[in-house]
Amino acid sequence: MKSFAVSVCLVGLVFLSNVNGGPVARPEISHENRVSKHLRPVLERRQAQSSPGFGSGQPIDGNGKGAPLDGKSRLDPLSPDETSETYLFFSGGTNTALDLQNPDNLGQQSTDNGLVVNLKWSFSDSKTRLLNGGWVREQVVTDLPSSHDISAAQQHLTKGSLRELHWHRVAEWGYVYEGEILISAVDENGKNQVDTLQTGDIWYFPKGQAHTIQGLADQNEYLLAFDDGNFDATGTTFMVDDWIAHTPKSILAKNFGVDPSVFDTVPAQDPYILKANVSNGNIDSPYGTLSGNASYAYHLSQHEPVQVPGGGGTISIVDSRNFPASSTLAAAVVTLKPGALRELHWHPNAEEWLFFAQGRARATVFIGGANARTFDFTAGDTAVFPDNSGHYVENTSKNETLVWIELYKSDRVADISLTQWLALTPVDIVASTLKVPVSVVRGLKKEKQLIIA
Repeated sequence: MKSFAVSVCLVGLVFLSNVNGGPVARPEISHENRVSKHLRPVLERRQAQSSPGFGSGQPIDGNGKGAPLDGKSRLDPLSPDETSETYLFFSGGTNTALDLQNPDNLGQQSTDNGLVVNLKWSFSDSKTRLLNGGWVREQVVTDLPSSHDISAAQQHLTKGSLRELHWHRVAEWGYVYEGEILISAVDENGKNQVDTLQTGDIWYFPKGQAHTIQGLADQNEYLLAFDDGNFDATGTTFMVDDWIAHTPKSILAKNFGVDPSVFDTVPAQDPYILKANVSNGNIDSPYGTLSGNASYAYHLSQHEPVQVPGGGGTISIVDSRNFPASSTLAAAVVTLKPGALRELHWHPNAEEWLFFAQGRARATVFIGGANARTFDFTAGDTAVFPDNSGHYVENTSKNETLVWIELYKSDRVADISLTQWLALTPVDIVASTLKVPVSVVRGLKKEKQLIIA
């Protein structure tokens, strides 16, 4: 009579034998049964390290470098039926959502090297000031110390609301990306301008010029930029009601030729943004208007985006060559189709400040001395690329157009294309320097591509 003797179990592996020496079919055993709950996390960790983990928020390159931030990345806490033995944690904690947004901070690019300081700031990390009729949030040098030349803000106005009458010791540049606004300004010669700006339009107020902004649509939002990274410093912005509130009423009465009681209702503290009725915009100056080359407005919305030789997107440049008033801030509005590349280049005249309005992007910044760092960007992010640093920008989305605004503290936008430079340099010199075939150098395009599809 056939009988079975014993089953032997070693670390979850079961071996069955027949006492008469005949083999017996082995029952199918799952991985869960073969590996103990104590060894399972170790095996999962080893398996994770054998393939890149950047897409799941883990600093693992798949070639033996790196290790998990935790044994199993989790967005939710342990469930009641899980124990601390179920997953092994190797870090004190991490923000998984940020890790997923910034895989290049985890070491995804093997070409990154050296020490490059942070060059990125998100407006979502800025403190938002809530005001009657809108809000504002800033990015200044204390937020992004690398941005020496430019500071910026997002500002929102409801219909009729005013950014109160004021002026700055720095120049102001603005871009409307939602709604419709009214700008009003007066220069030192008494010339004035009252103009309506649509989505996509730009304005520029030179240093010291008096101005105000009013929202005309139900909701209005725009980007502000200033040609000084330390915009929050005392003595940068001057509000008219703040000045009047801190001037003796007897002096005010003498200056304006009115009774001192007129100023009893002036706000003691400037409101910054205040609610009002939509202005009719009618005011004439006997000294003329700021128009033509003297205009403080550029209606980019009335111009078609400029296609580029390399395809894959558009670049619309607005600087002193087509907007003469904008003498200290030069701008470009750039769009990239999915997967397109803003070619390798640098800017010879200024550091570059960027605001990403839509989409997702990646950029590697080379600052010399074998120092390079890659950054990931999404809508609402700002960045600065140091003066003359080499870089590119790539659209990493598969289906969304990338849109950003780039600004320079300069009278013009200027860039040098790496490909064009090499193509216009003697072929043998380039080939000898880079140790590449001469045929490769001869094939480089001599026309600046700007964007590569």
